[in-house]
Amino acid sequence: MQSEGAKLPSGDTQLPFRDAQLIQILDAALADTARRSGDWLVCRPGCTQCCIGVFAIDQLDAARLEQGLRELTVNDPERAHAVVERARRSVKRLSQEFPGDPATGLLDPAQETRFEDFANDEPCAALDPATGHCDLYRARPMTCRVFGPPVRSEEGLGVCELCYHGATEEQIAACEMPVPGLGEELVEEFEQSSGRRGHTLVAFALAR
Repeated sequence: MQSEGAKLPSGDTQLPFRDAQLIQILDAALADTARRSGDWLVCRPGCTQCCIGVFAIDQLDAARLEQGLRELTVNDPERAHAVVERARRSVKRLSQEFPGDPATGLLDPAQETRFEDFANDEPCAALDPATGHCDLYRARPMTCRVFGPPVRSEEGLGVCELCYHGATEEQIAACEMPVPGLGEELVEEFEQSSGRRGHTLVAFALAR
């Protein structure tokens, strides 16, 4: 996490052209992984366990969420208003113990230890509590897009604790979701072009 940066802008910040391509690649990879996983992958609309507890997002994620909110404001202003109100209430709850600068919404990398135990019961502002659906699903952050199916990291192959019950390690590995390494490059490109740097939270990106 980085702490430099100004207050998150709510204006129309242009996303990198290749961001849309990356999203298409990830969506296709998830669809293929779901096909190979069958009933082992239990992620479904209304399953909200991964929507509880805050996590850091980069500025490209934040800009994508802002764009999704602008589109929702045009298509369904009532639902968009509800998202913003949930985000504002969340920011108010989070600001008191925020491990960073609550005025900018930027997390402080020196407070990573505090962040590990911070707001683990806070629902995502994009989550509609009545339906259990994400109101900004198409604009969701990268973390959301790769959570659930088997995804490889430095720690090995990780899956959601609700998924792949009864599957062997070999069967889980056979369902691995490939994640292209383009993401970090796009984030760096976006930071340089927009001047927006640092990590924040979903609520701060949406509480305009």
